[in-house]
Amino acid sequence: MFRNFFKKSAFLMSAAVIVLMMVGCSATTRDISPDEAIHYDEGYDFSDKKAIVSDLVESLLNKPPLVSRLDDRPVLIIYGVANRTSEHIETDGITDDIRQEILQSGRARFVNKVQRDNIAKESAYQYGGNVSAETRLARARQVGAEYMVTGTLRSIKKKQPKQIRLKKKTLQYYSLTLELTDLQTGLIEWTDSAEIVREASKPFIGW
Repeated sequence: MFRNFFKKSAFLMSAAVIVLMMVGCSATTRDISPDEAIHYDEGYDFSDKKAIVSDLVESLLNKPPLVSRLDDRPVLIIYGVANRTSEHIETDGITDDIRQEILQSGRARFVNKVQRDNIAKESAYQYGGNVSAETRLARARQVGAEYMVTGTLRSIKKKQPKQIRLKKKTLQYYSLTLELTDLQTGLIEWTDSAEIVREASKPFIGW
């Protein structure tokens, strides 16, 4: 009798464990706001990109030379952000957001560097004999950039020394520096940095 009881109890416990594992392993999804700061670890993520871009664009728009030229819209060109971290970070997303926020402010215009080859191809096509002279674009009318935007993304990662403890901590540092260079004089007219420092604490044993 007791043997059967223990067998049934063991079977029920095993079944309960299996059910809990199945429930815990089920996939779920949910929609979140792009403005919500979510970090799964100490690494760089989309929340960091939004924060540092917002800080630097605000600085750029409120400092000379842009703040002193409210009566016109200077022409800028972005030559990219150099990734000096040890991670594979797509910095085009940073420059795209910078350009978008500045354009939406109405304070500056941008030369479309990415589409220069396509613009040249379209110009060559229009002058290839298939487009009427009345409707084809006029040559030598493109606007030259006055200022160049460049930047550098850097990171430093530190780990706690090996000791007897239940958790290990990691300190992650990111820095994005932007520069605005006057193409006529070669002088840096503005520069600023945005920093992110994040500490992560993880158990030595876990999933």
